[in-house]
Amino acid sequence: MTLAKIVFASMTGNTEEIADIVADKLRELDVEVEVDECTTVDAEDFLEADIAIVATYTYGDGELPDEMMDFYEDLSGLDLSGKVYGVVGSGDTFYDEFCKAVDDFDAAFAATGATKGAESVKVDLSAEDDDIARLEAFAEGLVNKV
Repeated sequence: MTLAKIVFASMTGNTEEIADIVADKLRELDVEVEVDECTTVDAEDFLEADIAIVATYTYGDGELPDEMMDFYEDLSGLDLSGKVYGVVGSGDTFYDEFCKAVDDFDAAFAATGATKGAESVKVDLSAEDDDIARLEAFAEGLVNKV
């Protein structure tokens, strides 16, 4: 069975909800899913997965969340060749650097040799119906790349 690991950071609960939406859709597609908060796992845990997903929020004006910094740094040193990855996240369009942490993780994953399974999904604050549809399509895209 295909295994997807989702690692998230969430301050307000919005990004955790995003991670749960993706996880639910993956389970519908018969994928085994593990969802963990970023401070409870290591980036190396992605080595065990077929699909690696990061769900992050962007703090302030384009900054990675403090709790994601170690995970981000560890990710950049991994070889994830043969894995499929995707990045989702939340932010606030009030800021110029909307969801920049999503872009930062996308670049970090690309440097690991992993294959991008779907275009990143950026959500303004909390997931609305159109966001949920995009997140579900994101999950389907990941599964189709495995």
